[in-house]
Amino acid sequence: MSGIEERNGERLVMARAGEQERSLEASLRPRTFAEYIGQNTITDNLKVFVQAARQRGEALDHVLFCGPPGLGKTTLAHVIANEMGVGCVTSSGPAIERKGDLAGILSNLKPNDVLFIDEIHRLPRVVEENLYPSMEDFHFDYVVGDGPAARNLRLRLPHFTLVGATTRTALLSSPLRDRFGVVCRLEFYPPEQLTRILDRSAGILGVEMDAEGAWEIARRSRGTPRVANRLLRRVRDFAQVLGEGRIDARTASEALQRLGVDELGLEAMDHKVLRTIIEQFQGGPVGIEAIAAAVAEERETLEDVYEPYLLQEGLLQRTPRGRVASARAYQHLGIAPPAGQSQLL
Repeated sequence: MSGIEERNGERLVMARAGEQERSLEASLRPRTFAEYIGQNTITDNLKVFVQAARQRGEALDHVLFCGPPGLGKTTLAHVIANEMGVGCVTSSGPAIERKGDLAGILSNLKPNDVLFIDEIHRLPRVVEENLYPSMEDFHFDYVVGDGPAARNLRLRLPHFTLVGATTRTALLSSPLRDRFGVVCRLEFYPPEQLTRILDRSAGILGVEMDAEGAWEIARRSRGTPRVANRLLRRVRDFAQVLGEGRIDARTASEALQRLGVDELGLEAMDHKVLRTIIEQFQGGPVGIEAIAAAVAEERETLEDVYEPYLLQEGLLQRTPRGRVASARAYQHLGIAPPAGQSQLL
């Protein structure tokens, strides 16, 4: 698996977007529910909620999107704003460090606007507590002056829609989670839907691609549209320089092989995690802290970035005693199960 491409220290199949990639994503991002592909149950319900809110002339209820990165939480926030015909103000949990930061954002909102906060579970506690009355009663209290001369002032806010996105629902406090009227969990995409997404992206990018080439990229995209679009751009480069400018199954397969992405969408670190469990810990069970130390990676990165897809593909299992490599992991890596475990697996 040598030949893995890393840019600025990030994996090619990393579901999180880098700074340079955000502008590219914006050009490919759907703007309406009609353009949005996948997550049908969620989008069907949101269409009803949006239409009802527009008919009443009210702001949409607060919405929380949960799920792994790269599945379209940010895109859905912008789609909601576009369908409501209102503005969308974007921020993130780590960026709102103080109460004053939140006050500045809220005071600039217009009636029925959408405020999108990515990674909302990372809001500082003091900021989160001041967000509660803003969500429920649409006012913001702040103190002017010091000591005996201090006065409490109340800032009236227009009714707005808070759209929060989180990759770690368990880290959300119960008071914050309970204030969202609509909670949606996004799931990984099947290859069939990723193929449709790739066809749409190829048309926007002006890339000639046949159905077999789209399928080859889709099935290695880890069920994530962001990864699929990233792989499409890299395969486009290979097709342009080493091929005839057209992406077919052979071109896509050769390009992805050179990029170090195997047929399940796994790359070097995924293989390292599985091999560590199998070879150093006899297939498990082993705790996440031990795995993190063995592969020299942070626990949070393993839990947020690597494990969700390995679990989805049935390559890894979580048990009360720790992580266990599945029979499919042994088979995929071409490793025979240890004696005495083959029957269990």
